[in-house]
Amino acid sequence: MDQDRRGQWLRGVLAPCVLALVAERESYGYELAQSLDAAGLGPIQGGTLYPVLLRLQRFGLVTASWRDGTAGPARKYYRITAAGRETLRHATADWQEFSAGVASILREGK
Repeated sequence: MDQDRRGQWLRGVLAPCVLALVAERESYGYELAQSLDAAGLGPIQGGTLYPVLLRLQRFGLVTASWRDGTAGPARKYYRITAAGRETLRHATADWQEFSAGVASILREGK
């Protein structure tokens, strides 16, 4: 996949994807990056992921707490808030509508 295109797409969907993962269960940054990669979004660098997490925290969409690591340093775990769940619901509906339109256009262009 073209990395420039992937980066452009990622900017638009990374925050809702992170919210969706945190809605499933509390998680820390490295674990989120692994989940995003496993889902097919590709490797997400900390310089991309952590500013998104900070922005979600500043907007009150996630909370964060430090916990001692079992086999290493403490980790910052993120948990979705009620406002985050509401934002995720709206973002999911918006994405489904938008991506259906894109898919329709791309099918017609074949």
